[in-house]
Amino acid sequence: DNWAFLYAQRLALKQELPLHICFCLMVVGWGLQSHEPSCSLYPSLQECGELNIPFHLLLGYPKDVLPTFVVEHGVGGLVTDFCPLRLPRQWLEDVRDWLPEDVPFAQVDAHNIVPCWVASPKQEYSARTIRGKIHAQLPEFLTEFPPVIRHPYPPSCPAEPIAWEACYSSLQVDRTVKEVEWATPGTAAGLAMLQSFIAERLKSFGSHRNDPNKAALSNLSPWFHFGQVSTQRAILEVQKHRGKYKESVDAFVEEAVVRRELAENFCYYNENYDSVQGAYDWAQTTLKLHAKDKRPFLYKLQELEQGTTHDPLWNAAQLQMVREGKMHGFLRMYWAKKILEWTHSPEEALQFAIYLNDRYELDGRDPNGYVGKLQEGGTEQGALSLMAKATVGCLWSICGIHDQGWAERAIFGKIRYMNYAGCKRKFDVGQFERRYAP
Repeated sequence: DNWAFLYAQRLALKQELPLHICFCLMVVGWGLQSHEPSCSLYPSLQECGELNIPFHLLLGYPKDVLPTFVVEHGVGGLVTDFCPLRLPRQWLEDVRDWLPEDVPFAQVDAHNIVPCWVASPKQEYSARTIRGKIHAQLPEFLTEFPPVIRHPYPPSCPAEPIAWEACYSSLQVDRTVKEVEWATPGTAAGLAMLQSFIAERLKSFGSHRNDPNKAALSNLSPWFHFGQVSTQRAILEVQKHRGKYKESVDAFVEEAVVRRELAENFCYYNENYDSVQGAYDWAQTTLKLHAKDKRPFLYKLQELEQGTTHDPLWNAAQLQMVREGKMHGFLRMYWAKKILEWTHSPEEALQFAIYLNDRYELDGRDPNGYVGKLQEGGTEQGALSLMAKATVGCLWSICGIHDQGWAERAIFGKIRYMNYAGCKRKFDVGQFERRYAP
């Protein structure tokens, strides 16, 4: 279920050439933490062997290892996936600069359904402005995947055996963040989670997805984020049940497609996607006007990280994220907005929120983490609170991205406000607090 892979095989078949897969594993990870699945590449290796497509694990930054591989193996063309974030885009620029001039380099947006640059040629203001553009193009792009076939042109030499344990032990990652127990890496486990969502939770998604005490979410964000389950596959399967669960299916499509691709659009067209400078003018103005307002509480990063604030609901949400690698999407909004209220400035609030999100969330470092609203998930090669990102993006919560101005108040200015009393009206706050008590 990967359009980049399918395109690469189509090129190889047309030229009657072998096909190789390369994964560049960087020893110093991109914010890697031990919450993240460590063994998810191994099933890919086994499946590629069955398809007669060698899998190469290259240790190092792409620009340092991939051009050399291309030259040594006489590679005739390179195909890669898409991610709108700054660092992956820089990796691609670097590789392009070091590739031989006669080797074409193609990029396929394999993790969005409507490719990001096709969905819109500019930064969209809100879901309202992009929704029609997305839905108008779904008939063309939301199609079943053709199969990957066993490749008929074998490589001249097999891939070198991979020393998995050596690779894993070489990673410089934050091992103080423990692995989670509820999520098993790999496509098989991800598809099993998708099927359990359809069978057990889809019926409740439309009505209960904003209740942190209800089992109504898909929980697919880790697999979406790491590219182990395609968002398009999830939509294709979920849509089969529209006749029975129309409200839930429509809500899932809104979050997994429209809201998710809106976040991708923002990060692709706004180079300041992770700073206050990326916010709309009205939001920057109102936050600046209230930057010196007296805060009712001020917390250091360590106090927030340990969940030791005066607010038991906020603490419970933080501890859920630390323990499970996933915070409920509705609470991600409350969590981020309270960080704005309890820190010295909007800049510090955004810095703390992004740090905590990226350190503990299984779908951290994802477009939805920066700007997604009420979505669950995302992808690494490409990121979703249906899935993570129910994730609520830090800039949506703190800087009003894809939102509108509201009644002015202290600290927040015209940024949308949330408080404890409002949460109590939405769900049983006490039940959630007891579940994630310190």
